[in-house]
Parts: sequence; structure tokens; C-alpha cells
Amino acid sequence: MTGTPASSRRQKGPRPKHVPMRTCVVCRESDAKRAYVRIVRSPEGQVQIDRTGKRNGRGAYLCARFACWERAAAGNALDRALHVEVPADVRETLLVYADQHFRRGDDTTD
Repeated sequence: MTGTPASSRRQKGPRPKHVPMRTCVVCRESDAKRAYVRIVRSPEGQVQIDRTGKRNGRGAYLCARFACWERAAAGNALDRALHVEVPADVRETLLVYADQHFRRGDDTTD
């Protein structure tokens, strides 16, 4: 006998799955990686929306709020996060993507 009672032994079971967390570059809220959309600067310097979240390059994340996408397109948060000046055509693409995928005025958190 080792001297430890059976009730104090640790129960073995399945470990909880690790959920990667990310932060929106505009509102600074943190959530699961799957809840965000990744914007990537490729090694060639191109900035684009990474729908898979796996493209090679430096990434920045935006949440599903339309207001965050508007602020990202108008401000310099993406410039700072990606370490490059985001071109005007990419900013327009961000607004079009947000308009297609997120509702305007739906800034409530679930």
C-alpha cells in the first residue's frame, strides 16, 4: 500500500480539446479562432482575406461585427497588425466581404 486513499486519486478521462484563441485587431475582443476571419499578408506582400485560415504569411483577425470591418477598412489597425500599408482596393474588398457576410447594425455579442 502506498498510503493514499482511493478517494484522493485522480480520475482519468478524456482531456478537454485545446481551442486556439485569437483577438480582433479592431475591438480587441478574444474568442475562438474559428469565430474570426483572417486577413493575411503573403510573403510577396499581397494582402487578402484568408477564408481557410491556413495561408502562408502574417495574419490579423477580424470578428464578425460589421462595425469592426468598417473601422478596419477606414483606419490603420490592419496596417499596424500586418506591418504593411493596406492598398485602397483591398480596403474596398474588405467592405464588400463584410457587406455580404455580416449584417449592418448587428453589433450584439452572443
